[in-house]
Amino acid sequence: MGKAKTTRTSANHSPRYRAFLVKLKRARTETGMSQREVAAALGRLQSYVEKCEHGSRRVDAAELFEFAAVYGKPVDFFDPGSRTR
Repeated sequence: MGKAKTTRTSANHSPRYRAFLVKLKRARTETGMSQREVAAALGRLQSYVEKCEHGSRRVDAAELFEFAAVYGKPVDFFDPGSRTR
């Protein structure tokens, strides 16, 4: 028998990264966009946005800039320590 596959969720991340995920989702909801609309703007599938928001796919720096552009937010908005709205 092989190893059981584990799914990475936000519960597996540090408190700081979990706070980042909250801000990532909040940025989308503040724009009134659906995950499908964001995915279309990024040229990705809806499941990509869902996985990013839930922490099963980690967001790298280049992707963060793409999300920020779609949401019209400064990158520091996503910093859990920032007070930027």
